[in-house]
Amino acid sequence: MTATEQLVTATGSEQDLQAKARDHLWMHFSRQSVLEDHGVPVIVRGEGHTIWDSTGRSYLDGLSGLFVVNAGHGRRRLAEVAARQAEQLAFFPIWSYAHPAAIELADRLADLAPGDLNRVFFSTGGGEAVETAFKLAKHYWKLQGRPTKHKVISRAVAYHGTPHGALAITGIPAMKEMFEPVAPGGFRVPNTNYYRADEMGFSGSPEEFGLWAANRIEEMILFEGPETVAAVFLEPVQNSGGCFPPPPGYFQRVREICDRYDVLLVSDEVICAFGRIGNWFACDTYGYVPDMITCAKAMTSGYSPIGATIVSDRIYEPFRHGQTAFYHGYTFGGHPVSAAVALENLRIFEEEGLNERVREKSPVFRATLEKLLDLPIVGDVRGDGYFFGIELVKDKATKETFSDEESEHLLRGFLSKALFEAGLYCRADDRGDPVVQLAPPLTVGETEFDQIEQILRGVLSEAWSHL
Repeated sequence: MTATEQLVTATGSEQDLQAKARDHLWMHFSRQSVLEDHGVPVIVRGEGHTIWDSTGRSYLDGLSGLFVVNAGHGRRRLAEVAARQAEQLAFFPIWSYAHPAAIELADRLADLAPGDLNRVFFSTGGGEAVETAFKLAKHYWKLQGRPTKHKVISRAVAYHGTPHGALAITGIPAMKEMFEPVAPGGFRVPNTNYYRADEMGFSGSPEEFGLWAANRIEEMILFEGPETVAAVFLEPVQNSGGCFPPPPGYFQRVREICDRYDVLLVSDEVICAFGRIGNWFACDTYGYVPDMITCAKAMTSGYSPIGATIVSDRIYEPFRHGQTAFYHGYTFGGHPVSAAVALENLRIFEEEGLNERVREKSPVFRATLEKLLDLPIVGDVRGDGYFFGIELVKDKATKETFSDEESEHLLRGFLSKALFEAGLYCRADDRGDPVVQLAPPLTVGETEFDQIEQILRGVLSEAWSHL
């Protein structure tokens, strides 16, 4: 009996699992009708960059789970660290108390973070980290005697999380309309999708585009009034829309603008931190020091949930004194097991040089994916590090995109299932224009790059022939 068969036997047959899922499981960001009508892939095992489903089929994990498993699946030493910590101290809150794992991890993250970002507020995931930063920005300005500074600026199509405050920062209207009214104060500026810059009314070089896009932030601050704007939230490489990297000079100009108008700069690195772009934090890759960093996902490579908001000394200063407290927190924030796993995960990164590996091999990954530009359906390949998006187009010469109905048919009617059946787990999405996103574990190399390209080539060619 294979390991996969043993796992399925231990948890029930494939039919049992599907029946239980159909009867009781509510999937996240998913159409329940698909589960009801067709069942759902059940992933039972992972090793390195490979995952197996309950039928015994294997797939290349081209998305690190969900931008999470950066060190790869099946790391026994991380499981062993979790078990040892659970035996010693499985849980204790950091509400007026502390425990060694949280203290040591906070110290480690402060060492890795740039500038004077020396204080770490733990949560259990990325949305909570963003929510923390939003609340902290408003609280900070009130403590400075400037209570009208409460608005936040983010970019079009950007995703910053699902909590009600983070949802206000998210720049995807369709994700918010069913929950409105959301928290007030969120305002949007253009993103850095250079491929679609002409649709924003811009023409010029990437460097000029970077300044143009950054200046839209200044324009929004002035329009709303600097005395009302608390913070700007930006991902180093924007996820939604399909991996928009920053043009040269963009973040340097944004930092100047934030300093000029006394606005906090939050680097939302829930995806981009911990090696995804080739450094501990992607703000180091692009040469800027924010006032706060939000991070989560790959801090433990997914072996236990955790998130953090890393804060500058400037923002922490008013909380050092007297009776001032930040009345915010999470029961499981800084969980002992998660913190212990994070520390061990960061040691693996150092021992195996995973950040350096990404910096070395990213150009090869990009060049391999760019081979797909000879396909008529592939309009653009963009991204950085081990984080790339492939935009799909209806007409390459004019950059014409697909209609909503065509996107539905292409992505959900064909691509998602076809890519998975071909042995590649990745993401086909249309938050923005249709894209395929790739973010494999940082342990992969040329062999896996070629495998990804070949699978994509076959499936995308078939998709084009059926349009």
